Amino acid sequence: MSPAPLPVPLTGPEFGSYAPDEVTWLLKDLSHLTLEAPTAEREHAIQSGAANYAESLPVEYTPSPEYQALYQDAVQRSGGRIATAVGVVTELALAARNNSPVLVSLARAGTPIGILMRRWAQAVHGIDAPHFTMSIVRGVGLDQTALRYLAANFDPARILFVDGWTGKGAISKELAVALDSFEASDGVRFPADLAVLADPGHCVELYGTRQDYLIPSACLNSTVSGLVSRTVFNTEHIGPNDFHGAKFYAELAPSDVSGDFLDAISSQFSGVRGAVAAELADVADADRTPSWVGWQAVEAISSEYGINNVNLVKPGVGETTRVLLRRVPWKVLVNPGARADVAHVLLLAQQRGVPVEEVPGLPYSCVGLINPLFDKSAVGADGKAVHHA
Repeated sequence: MSPAPLPVPLTGPEFGSYAPDEVTWLLKDLSHLTLEAPTAEREHAIQSGAANYAESLPVEYTPSPEYQALYQDAVQRSGGRIATAVGVVTELALAARNNSPVLVSLARAGTPIGILMRRWAQAVHGIDAPHFTMSIVRGVGLDQTALRYLAANFDPARILFVDGWTGKGAISKELAVALDSFEASDGVRFPADLAVLADPGHCVELYGTRQDYLIPSACLNSTVSGLVSRTVFNTEHIGPNDFHGAKFYAELAPSDVSGDFLDAISSQFSGVRGAVAAELADVADADRTPSWVGWQAVEAISSEYGINNVNLVKPGVGETTRVLLRRVPWKVLVNPGARADVAHVLLLAQQRGVPVEEVPGLPYSCVGLINPLFDKSAVGADGKAVHHA
């Protein structure tokens, strides 16, 4: 029996607001469907085990003027650091793939980072790296159809997966398991190394920095990610030979800063070349072996706060931001020495009435705790349910 034909990828402007040469989406367009659900309703379904988080979508909205101002401030404050980290991770990526990578970012946090890496390779080395973006879903794995598309079109050894940042390292682990599974099913081996802009969890070898500061693209959901939703894996709408799905929120175009974000960072490339060279010299001498220090911290926090579910502990600035924007937050832990880097987190917590607790010595700038109220596994050491005020 001949294999099923592969679906046709999507590009802008028909899908997403990025230029077609910047990224090709290995996704199915679900823009015509209503998949959004209220946050509390989604949280209950996710935590009760009734649904995977990727079966529905959080409601996307136009960010408040105050929050947009915070985003702009973050771009101005950390733009140089981010441009430097883009340069460092791209140089490591090029070295790891013989100057011929096919960048495959994990939608959607990886998408703007993949585009920036592509821009660095082009601007600094004249290398025109193909860039795709595909879905990975915790508990489901990588989109198998997207992997088949890549295997049919490229030497698998050229593929390099890209993400925005690591939290505790769950995606890094999920990626490795999914690639093992694909090799078993399809006989094709993709390299399992993951390139990220920031690795505060110390769980990858290819990174731009291990500092935990705000990557502005963590702030604004679709309006900084090409107006594309989080990815969806819902078998009602995704057949066995389809790509995973996503929506294009064209109606949010007036708030779209996706292109502005890319330009703000890439305009600093020429000015950070010296900093990139210096960082690379340090990184070359450093032991980049993952220590998984982030995972250890998360396990300790999960136990100490009686949550007993690492999936409800979201470490790092990016993940904490997402908890406050998309989930039902319980509390936020902040390293007192990092308050300047988490101003937007403190603002969001205040707006949502979420308590903030200072934790000296926290290995991250901040950690977001999802409310374990609905969760079957939120029990204390005595095996009884933990009651949270």
